[in-house]
Amino acid sequence: MESRRSPLKSAVPSNVVSPVRRCSRTACGRPAVATLTYVYADSTAVLGPLATYAEPHCYDLCAEHSERLTAPRGWEVVRLTDGSAPARPSGDDLEALANAVREAARPQRTAEAGGQGGRRSADPMEVARRGHLRVLRSPDS
Repeated sequence: MESRRSPLKSAVPSNVVSPVRRCSRTACGRPAVATLTYVYADSTAVLGPLATYAEPHCYDLCAEHSERLTAPRGWEVVRLTDGSAPARPSGDDLEALANAVREAARPQRTAEAGGQGGRRSADPMEVARRGHLRVLRSPDS
């Protein structure tokens, strides 16, 4: 009995096989963004950028599953960051930014208005000051 299929046609439709690597978690079809590797000797789970090649002992994870990753009790999770990814601001960065905004919004006291000479002497070219910024008089005037 002859086969009805031509030898050039695939038994698997081409839309099932995708060049994009998918998350290894069951029933998750999202694209993978990170690779998880277990180091059993050190009881460590290493989560890093998506590996160049799919390895049988590594697990590719989507963004959601890589964010929620937890390790077994007694294990440590090491998260390696990709240098090309934008870094999230730390608490120190946000606090420094808030302090700079507060300082810029604070009204500046001038030495002439308060009559206090203890503050720094005014630059004759300086017209106004706001925080760390200065407005300078034009050299023509």
